[in-house]
This record gives sequence, structure tokens and C-alpha cells, in this order.
Amino acid sequence: MAITPSTWTIDPVHSSVEFALDYMGFSTYRTGFRALEGALEFDPARPASASVAASIPVASVDVTNERLMSRLMDPDLLGGKEHPTITFKSTRVEAVDPAHWKVTGDLTIHGAARPVVLDARYLGQARHPFSGKMAAAFRAETAIDRRDFGVTWNAAMDSGGAYLGERVQISLTIMAVRPD
Repeated sequence: MAITPSTWTIDPVHSSVEFALDYMGFSTYRTGFRALEGALEFDPARPASASVAASIPVASVDVTNERLMSRLMDPDLLGGKEHPTITFKSTRVEAVDPAHWKVTGDLTIHGAARPVVLDARYLGQARHPFSGKMAAAFRAETAIDRRDFGVTWNAAMDSGGAYLGERVQISLTIMAVRPD
């Protein structure tokens, strides 16, 4: 008899999506998104049967400057006006070892879908002391070239370098809850 993986809902309060890229050729700009939703199907004993689908509202990018927020929504940056959501849908999960997984899937930013591989760690699970529900935690990282997703704006620095780096490091900390 086949075992069906359990369905888990991403807990947006206890999860985070952060990104970082080179800034002005000598610094790093780091921020993230305040909203995230999605679901996982998984059984830690059978990672290859796992799947994940998640979405992030572009307008939830965590910036405190209204001018920067407005600029990020423009078509040559995050394009939130025309493409209000970033999505990820897994296509394959491969166990490197019981707690280290490679999660391959399609990441869609700015309306452009590209395959990415998340280097994921399953951190374990326990019953939540207040809700009584099972909670599981994960960490994952990947890096993308923002130009592959149509995020193309840049400016030259007087030092000869680029204002924004092309490589974007993405880090996720996910807490998921089994609703039963």
C-alpha cells in the first residue's frame, strides 16, 4: 500500500523570503518579502515524493522608502504592476541525504518562468505547544541571474562597475503546519 504524503500549509508569520545582491560594486543590498503563501506535500521518510507550490505578492517587498517601492514596481525592475506575483512550483525533489534535498522547480518572476534548484534542508518537526498542530521547518537557498527574469535595469558607476549586481542570492526559512 502506497503512503500518501501529508499536506502542510506554509505559515507566513514564521517563514521568510530574503534576497541579496551586490550594490554599487562594493556593498550588498539585502531585503525580503513580508508575505508568502503556499503548500507542501511531504513525508520526511520519502523526500522524492514531496512537492511544493508557493506565491509571493511582489508588493510585499520590504522597503521603507516610498520612492524605491514605486520604482521597484516598474517594468524594468520587479514589474509588480504587470506581474503582481512571484511563484515557485516544484517539479522534482531529490534526497542528497535524509535532511538535505535538492528541490527543482519553476520560478516565475516578472512573468518569466525559469528552472531553479533549491538547496534545501529539512530541519525537523514537532507539535506546536499552542495550536497542538504538527509544524515542520526547512531552510533553502538558490541563486539566480535577475536578467533571466526580465529584471534588467542597471546604471554604470563612475568607478566603472555596475550599480546593481546581476546575481541574486535567495534564502528561505519555511515553517509549515499540518492542518489536521
